Amino acid sequence: MAKRKALKAIPKFAAEAEERAFWETHDTAEYVDWGQARLGVFLDLKPSTETISLRLPAGLLAELKTLANQRDVPYQSLLKVFLAERVARERATRRGAMPNTPLRRTVHAPSRTARR
Repeated sequence: MAKRKALKAIPKFAAEAEERAFWETHDTAEYVDWGQARLGVFLDLKPSTETISLRLPAGLLAELKTLANQRDVPYQSLLKVFLAERVARERATRRGAMPNTPLRRTVHAPSRTARR
């Protein structure tokens, strides 16, 4: 029977990003005895969600449903993907911005008050 090499101690991390960077560049086999690992079972684990009411222009909703149909996914799921992508993009572009700096508005159509 071959002697097992001593495992290295897992360092303490100040932040999750630091830990993520560490594991991206290090082999876990040097730190963890995977022979002792057990399968984890998480029954009915679902992300927490909240129900909201959102009013959309009929044309926008129709476009969303068309896009979802083309991708063969429910339109609510596609909307969540679109929102998540946009939030991530906003977060990425605002990292260097000053706090309380107002967001630029993207104008898609004339407002009702502009037509009066």
